[in-house]
Amino acid sequence: MAKKPTPHPYSDRSSFERLMLLIAALVHYPGVGHKEERESHSGDALQGVQKKFRELAASLGMELAPGYPATATLRKDLQCLRDYGILERRIYRWGYYLGTGVMSQEQLQVMMCALESQGKYQGNPQARQLHDLLSRRLRGMELASGGQFSYPVRQHLNRAIMETDPLEMMKRGNNQNTLFHQQATVEEAIASAQALELSRKRDPYGRGLVGLLRLWPLQLVYHDIAWYLIYEYCETGHLAIGRFDRFGDYCQLLTQHRTLEHQSQSLKNAHQLLQNGWGLYLGDPEEQAAELAGTLTLEPVKVRFFSPVMEFIREGDCRHRQQKIKLGPKNETGQIEYIDYIVPLPRRSFKEFLLWVYRYMNNAMVLSPPELVQQHRQAAQDLVTRWE
Repeated sequence: MAKKPTPHPYSDRSSFERLMLLIAALVHYPGVGHKEERESHSGDALQGVQKKFRELAASLGMELAPGYPATATLRKDLQCLRDYGILERRIYRWGYYLGTGVMSQEQLQVMMCALESQGKYQGNPQARQLHDLLSRRLRGMELASGGQFSYPVRQHLNRAIMETDPLEMMKRGNNQNTLFHQQATVEEAIASAQALELSRKRDPYGRGLVGLLRLWPLQLVYHDIAWYLIYEYCETGHLAIGRFDRFGDYCQLLTQHRTLEHQSQSLKNAHQLLQNGWGLYLGDPEEQAAELAGTLTLEPVKVRFFSPVMEFIREGDCRHRQQKIKLGPKNETGQIEYIDYIVPLPRRSFKEFLLWVYRYMNNAMVLSPPELVQQHRQAAQDLVTRWE
């Protein structure tokens, strides 16, 4: 007589419904159980999952016996989801979620706003294409919310001043042969810590820095009006930042590779220089080495701002992490006459700092160091001469 097949553990209705409810709970509450995971030795590691399981069942009109399902049963069900590849076999220290379903609806809404802004204003074609794709997939959620889901609660309006999307360039017949045509290759090299050979086609600063260069690409950053590439020269380890569209449509992957740890440390050094300074210029190799070693003396720069500009300067509490703002004396009406803005900077940042001061015209006056005082005075005199 043929042996009867062993029934599947979830062949009965109650077990099957429990497994479906568990999957639904992980869909509706991504990250559930994160606190309990850190307390895995307490014996009740899955109480958070159990709580959300029961809340979901109640919302669906399903009555459950007190304490059902037991945490031991849930542990067995989670193992089943691992066996079928629905959950990964790793430990979920930050809570359970299914595949890429790591966000709640509110978190997804924030991400969609960011995607739309980056695609629309910063000209990131990947962000624009991904936003279009996800918008179509989430059309049902949009209809159910009456348009609230896609409402752009936040947007970053700083707009790129150059062409960034190769497809849009071709549509308009305005192909500029910039590195944006090779952006995917650059990003691949960044993620895999692989060296590149690029070609800089323009140097508006007049330093003659054009032609081929071999570098380690570290990160793409958007700043103010444009996309930039943070990179490190292969030969010298010198860190620099170049505007993306000033590189030509040439990108050659080199055979040189290094570890992501090395790549991350170089990027960390670049961001340390950015935090210390003002603007994007990272200085020459000697300055960088001294600054990163902590042996470079920063020079205090002092600017006096007058009304009405000074009120806007006072609002910038986080403009620079080492800044100080000192209030000047009050006049006979009780109003502050001026404020002094003081910030220690490396000399490499002086030029970009002055460009920031220039935007305030006659409402700003550099007080120190002497060389910046002279440059500011000379700039004012040159402006008067042009008007004359």
